[in-house]
Amino acid sequence: MRLTIITIMPEVVKASFSDGVVGKAIASQLVELQFVNPRDFTEDVHQSVDDRPYGGGPGMVMKVEPLKDAVNFSERAPNSRSRRVLLSATGTRFSQKIAEEFARESDLTLICGRYEGIDQRFVDQYVDEELSIGDFVLSGGELAASVVVDAVVRLLPGTLGNPESGQQDSFSESLLGCPQYTRPQCSDGEVPSVLLSGDHQAIERWRRQQSIVRTWQNRPDLLLSHQWTEEDIQTYHELL
Repeated sequence: MRLTIITIMPEVVKASFSDGVVGKAIASQLVELQFVNPRDFTEDVHQSVDDRPYGGGPGMVMKVEPLKDAVNFSERAPNSRSRRVLLSATGTRFSQKIAEEFARESDLTLICGRYEGIDQRFVDQYVDEELSIGDFVLSGGELAASVVVDAVVRLLPGTLGNPESGQQDSFSESLLGCPQYTRPQCSDGEVPSVLLSGDHQAIERWRRQQSIVRTWQNRPDLLLSHQWTEEDIQTYHELL
């Protein structure tokens, strides 16, 4: 997979990928990561990528030309048209489903906004979709891009040591993950006895039930899109 991040602050994003899952994926060449800085496509001495908004108002707006040139440069190779995503507070809410969709792409470009926003003409002509990581405002799209990259890369084949880890993540089936326990057995509190039983079928049933319980308590909205089994329905009714 080729990932391109268009940002005027590449070091902010690079710091997130020096270690961990994404860093290993890059080192293993599962991911080709490139950074393109719109400032490199400016012609003035200050490398200005922003200007005052038409109509007045606070803040500055990122200009069309440097961003357009950055996109064109990143796709300079033949047949390298990428899926272009703008990180924006006004975008669609990012989700595990979208992460899974992105992980199937061969070429993905994340565009990081700054200042008061981006000239809408660039958005209309060069952006395929806008994406938000939550109902809050950040100083720029760099941290949001780091979140998206981490969520996507861990889903790529060969990234995780155990492929089942990604399948058991929270949100993978519109359910939150179940509680987890590890050694020592005798610590603060007790380990549920079913996890010590060696009965793998009973353990999986318990984990499924706990996921439904946790989702019902913390994110009941997710249950609307969950694909229910008869056992799930029985567990849910026991909660009511």
